[in-house]
Amino acid sequence: MRSAFKTLTALACVTALAACSGGDTTDTSSGTTNDGASGQKVTITVATFNEFGYEDLIKEWNAANPDIQVEHKKAATSNEARDNMNTRLAAGSGLADIEAIEVDWLPELAQYPDAFVDLNDPSVEGRWLDWKTQAATVDGKLIGYGTDIGPEAVCYRADLFEKAGLPTDRDEVAKLLEGDWDTYFEVGKQFVAKSGGVAWFDSAGATYQGMINQMEAPLENTDGTPKPLDQNAEIKALYERILQASVDDKLSAGLSQWSEDWTAGFQQDKFATMLCPGWMLGVIEGNAEGVTGWDVADVFPGGGGNWGGSYLTVPAQGKNTDAAKKVAAWLTAPEQQAKAFASKGTFPSQVKALEDPAVLDFSNPFFNDAPVGKIMANRAQAVTISPYKGPNFFAITTVVTDALTRVDVDKTDDAASSWTKAVDAYKALGIS
Repeated sequence: MRSAFKTLTALACVTALAACSGGDTTDTSSGTTNDGASGQKVTITVATFNEFGYEDLIKEWNAANPDIQVEHKKAATSNEARDNMNTRLAAGSGLADIEAIEVDWLPELAQYPDAFVDLNDPSVEGRWLDWKTQAATVDGKLIGYGTDIGPEAVCYRADLFEKAGLPTDRDEVAKLLEGDWDTYFEVGKQFVAKSGGVAWFDSAGATYQGMINQMEAPLENTDGTPKPLDQNAEIKALYERILQASVDDKLSAGLSQWSEDWTAGFQQDKFATMLCPGWMLGVIEGNAEGVTGWDVADVFPGGGGNWGGSYLTVPAQGKNTDAAKKVAAWLTAPEQQAKAFASKGTFPSQVKALEDPAVLDFSNPFFNDAPVGKIMANRAQAVTISPYKGPNFFAITTVVTDALTRVDVDKTDDAASSWTKAVDAYKALGIS
């Protein structure tokens, strides 16, 4: 994590130098570069991660826009994309024309608004939910067009529920799990007792994500100052509660999300439930190809929660920022986001898309024809807390999830020793 902060420090220096340099007279901040209108063919690269549902959309764009062709680059994970962005922003070159960023590391990048093109435009005013736009606005400058949001439901294996004597109908499962986290964990203990070795959920880290996103200011105060980890009793209690359920009660499969073992676990009946924001539906379907039994319940422990959601940015270092801005605006239009939702389950953040029958009436055959449009719309309405996530959120939350992983996945530490290491790692960040 120290190296990440060094990268960001270098980025500040690079940004300052670029602002003072007379070597490049192109006004990339206002977008005066080639947009393909002159008939000259322009290639725009779009870099995303995980599943954005853009494959068919890019084909559609390319067929209709011969002068502006789009190439798609997809990183395997959000962390991989973040590392690439920080490194290449600091270097001043090498980024895609359009870079997707995840909401948890948006606050880091918002410290350097001059590194991005201002995307404000009358044509997109009012396009997104207000809070989605506000999160990407710095001193009046819009650095990101919203893609999806992550309202969470519970995805489950109905066939494994049946073998363990639990209800399988999605409405009955929703009633079974209705309540707080204690309810979710208690049902999990009932399942594990009769499952023949199948775990209740995939990992402690995933459970942490679901729980921390229901807290107002989990790791930083709302003025941006971090909460020292050794004094954060709320987070320590959350950490201990998760490990009690995961390790002591044996509810976790001990699979780190995005790892090869985790991916293989979908094919091996390793776990029966997952906390699933909309964008996770496409991930599950891809990893569990050929596996039958997945369904979605309109419920979430503790009421509601939002995990993730992303933006498209246009780095100012690009040579074709006008064209990139056009492509980013098109990809994040309500019509396109409705199609992305149908493709990969990425639930839209656009106001009109949330009213679109193509979204609300959409059902997913892989998940037993679950009406995922209505379910995710209901889950979005259940969200009552949008946690404060400042510039140090990503670094601190990584320290905590690493501590959970050492106990749940690596099995190298017990809860107490891993927490001690987390406190030391937090102090090494040098942020308080």
